[in-house]
Amino acid sequence: MRLVTLRNSTAPVIAVNDVVIANAAIAREVQNHAGANARQGWEEATRALVVRELLTQRARLLGLVAEPQSLDGLRETEEEALIRALLEAEVRTPRADEETCRRYYLANPARFRSPDLFEPVHILFQAARDDEAAFSVALERARAVLAEVTAEPGRFEAMARALSDCPSAAEGGRLGQVARGDTTPEFEAAMLSLRAGETCAEPVLTRYGVHVLRLERKVEGGLLPFEAVRERIARFLEESSWRRAVAQYVALLAGQARIEGFDMPGAATPLVQ
Repeated sequence: MRLVTLRNSTAPVIAVNDVVIANAAIAREVQNHAGANARQGWEEATRALVVRELLTQRARLLGLVAEPQSLDGLRETEEEALIRALLEAEVRTPRADEETCRRYYLANPARFRSPDLFEPVHILFQAARDDEAAFSVALERARAVLAEVTAEPGRFEAMARALSDCPSAAEGGRLGQVARGDTTPEFEAAMLSLRAGETCAEPVLTRYGVHVLRLERKVEGGLLPFEAVRERIARFLEESSWRRAVAQYVALLAGQARIEGFDMPGAATPLVQ
């Protein structure tokens, strides 16, 4: 790839094989690129238009013709259809076979585990954190109830039905099965610290108020069967392979082209980000 500037120009000019990319076009494209700052956004937009020009020039050189299609409810532009046809014609990647998928599965077991599930029960004394008086009262009530259910664990359900401000009171405080991320950070941290059948030694403070918390049951997650994730693995591997192949293809086109006014690493294409 050769980087030059056009002669007799008073402002930077971007061109691909003598086809100029107007600053106005770059300004419009910037809206599609949320860069960290204005300069980064401008560079990303310029790169996208340079890549687009490289691909459309190649498609026209090959004499390709493509009919725009509707993809995900959106109608392609003629240019997008042409680029799609080009990539379908010139970028070929292998299918992910059984052996490749199984090898990835065995090498990445953490990606294919079912989540741990927890069955907490609680008694909520609702109070806003910024209402100091109300929150103090809620905390004292929770401490008193915690002392009672610690002494007599069998009373937890009845006290939840009678005292809890949560809709789960109707179920004796049972929240059903929850996973990581389903509750507030404070509630989750306390829940994860408990063994099955254990009541948290201190009230749990969250944005909803004060909780008396017990963990009834924990269901350990496990490795999902290969057959259950085979298609997902294949899609991931094939998409990754395709993105790498497109990056290499764009790098090849960039290396063969005369790109003026912009230094574009060929592999850093928006099509593969």
